[in-house]
Amino acid sequence: MLFSGAAVITTPPTSAGQRLFPLSRDMISDRLRQPAPEHEHDDLHTIALKEGVRVTEAAVLVPLVNRAAGVQVLLTQRTEHLRDHGSQVSFPGGRVDPGDADREATALREMEEEVGLAGNRITLLGRLPNYEIPSGFRITPVVGWIEPPFDVEPDAFEVADIFEAPLDHFLDPANYQRREYHFRGRHRHYLAIPWEGRYIWGATAGMLYSLCRMFRQP
Repeated sequence: MLFSGAAVITTPPTSAGQRLFPLSRDMISDRLRQPAPEHEHDDLHTIALKEGVRVTEAAVLVPLVNRAAGVQVLLTQRTEHLRDHGSQVSFPGGRVDPGDADREATALREMEEEVGLAGNRITLLGRLPNYEIPSGFRITPVVGWIEPPFDVEPDAFEVADIFEAPLDHFLDPANYQRREYHFRGRHRHYLAIPWEGRYIWGATAGMLYSLCRMFRQP
């Protein structure tokens, strides 16, 4: 874990609304074009800029897979030896390269490099709000839609595992935990959302919670 001294806070995040929007590709795309709700948990969103950390621009792909049993979220488990966020569950993504035309190009390039799925297999639906983390990354989450069947070829250097989890799990605010840790002399907060033995936390959980809030009725 990146931070020490973490402790569970039992109060779950608050949420606006009770019903979920239909999980069709068009409905998701339409919803992403609506104004994004403001962050409820901005402790990590603003830490980089507030404390003068040098910001590194990055982008991730939030891959939604249209399975017969329901829409799934594709996630990766990073290898242990990576300097940045090793062993953590994450979305495919990374730093913006000078040759990238935009954040979407970054997300698609990283998806192909890490997972082995080419950009022409992915329909881009929109963006989630940017997410800033203490290490100085400002992440643009790009949501993409994938129709099966498809094969994956993980990059063995960066990716230890690739798995899918039901989108419905991440659209239920009751599944999120608000946690606390001590960082740079202050108490901070972050979100976690466990799933079948996987510990999804930090920026990945925060971006999933942004997706959750986007798809709750106002």
